[in-house]
Amino acid sequence: MVAAPAIFIADALALDFLNSVATPVDTPVDWIGDGEGLLDWLHQASLVTSDVLAQMRDRAMPGELDGVAAQARSLREWFRAFVKTRQGRPLTAADFEDLEPLNRLLARDEAFSQIVSVTPGEHAHLPFVLRPTRRWRSPEQLLQPLGEAMAKFVCEADFADVKACEGAACTLTFVDHTRGRGRRWCSMAICGNRAKQAAYRSRAKGAA
Repeated sequence: MVAAPAIFIADALALDFLNSVATPVDTPVDWIGDGEGLLDWLHQASLVTSDVLAQMRDRAMPGELDGVAAQARSLREWFRAFVKTRQGRPLTAADFEDLEPLNRLLARDEAFSQIVSVTPGEHAHLPFVLRPTRRWRSPEQLLQPLGEAMAKFVCEADFADVKACEGAACTLTFVDHTRGRGRRWCSMAICGNRAKQAAYRSRAKGAA
């Protein structure tokens, strides 16, 4: 399990999934490099509850979670290729065929909705609410929330606003929701400050 917290800067979970492998300082880190890493990333992303993750850990056969993590990495790199070849422009009907792998994953889901009682902290006006859930029959079901996040992004996001960080060595991707769409960096605390420092050193060298 990776000790450092995962990076969530993309303003979209689907792109945060792509950023689950990155080079935050100098050394590449893959937060879903194994089964435990996948469980930890899903927890940090609030995609799967702690009790479900504990159930999957208890049910899994030796090596099974590592196998699911490998599938997640393959899914991640497929989606990375899909995004990278389309970022900066809106999706069109011609892109539909390339979404078939994602639709195949979604077709395996066992999601449904149930009527549940509202808890005191939900501040609802009525006593019941319809809440989505799913049957967690096997560790492979852990891929479904990832597929759902990607599908939601494909259907709701404007790919014209998807950008790669301008940091020289940065691999992070994000969706730019800023006014004027002027965001350039994954984070001002990371690449933004590095760019400022580099510009300062360049000016100082020129002045000297």
